[in-house]
Amino acid sequence: MKKAGVLSILLVVVLLAFAVIADAQQTRLPRVGYASTNYASSPGPLVEAFRQGLRDLGYVEGKNILVEYRYAEGKDDRMPGLVNELVQLNVDVLVVPTRAGVRTAREATKTIPIVMVVQEDPVATGLVDSLAHPGGNITGLSRLQRELSGKRLELLKEAVPRISRVGVLWDADNQTAAIGFKEYEAAARALKIQLQSLDVRYSNPDYAEAFQIAAKVRANALVTITSTLLFHQQKEIIELARKNRLPSMFEGSTWVEAGGLMSYSTNDREVFLRAATYVDKILKGAKPADLPVEQPTKFEFVINLKTAKQIGLTITPNVLARADKVIK
Repeated sequence: MKKAGVLSILLVVVLLAFAVIADAQQTRLPRVGYASTNYASSPGPLVEAFRQGLRDLGYVEGKNILVEYRYAEGKDDRMPGLVNELVQLNVDVLVVPTRAGVRTAREATKTIPIVMVVQEDPVATGLVDSLAHPGGNITGLSRLQRELSGKRLELLKEAVPRISRVGVLWDADNQTAAIGFKEYEAAARALKIQLQSLDVRYSNPDYAEAFQIAAKVRANALVTITSTLLFHQQKEIIELARKNRLPSMFEGSTWVEAGGLMSYSTNDREVFLRAATYVDKILKGAKPADLPVEQPTKFEFVINLKTAKQIGLTITPNVLARADKVIK
């Protein structure tokens, strides 16, 4: 009886141990890694849109999902380390909103699903095999920012027919911005517009000096290539454009909502909201290779009439009629 009692106790202990292990496995929360070049102190509206997308799908951070955020503070060269850190954590899904970050993630892991949100065509840049069948462990969305460069210059010239030289404000330390500048150069040649590079660098981004150069060469309009560095100083750049009475074209509606003149782009908030649906599908068992990459089919032309009045610019009715949104 004594031996039987000991065996019974051991059996109960073993069963309890298995129950604890099973319970731990059942309650393990899915973990998502999010790496971007944003600043931790102010991640910005697009990160918030992604978080809202998760909430809309029923996810509550810390309760039924864990999200590990890593921010490069505007420094592209920090992205590989951040991505590798998330890979070492063995997250269930990686979300990476930069082409360089996606390349790093692809080199770091062949098994962890990667949801990209990139500015360029991912097929043309070699990130995926095709939109319908991306292959491998990468899927996600493209914003087609770079493919819209020519259209932005066209709309800018329609709104301000007198322009002949356009200053392009961009982060010279950002690879994607460098590609963007080349795109604008090609488009400008076709439209017979001269470009003036107004490049700034992370180590000393002197925006006032960039606008002084624009004034010196008599640039009569401005285009800004969005990057984390410039977006972090959005208000200063917009104010300098107004102060110098420069008609401005931006690569996202948030700039116009903050006081910029015009923008032509995808609805970036919707794109980042959609990124959350990819995470949801993968966590529920979908394979990245089977999830087609989404590209936008609709673009927004936004005009701020209040800003136009401040810089003494009259937007003609035919241009206003083309706008998807007019801020008064």
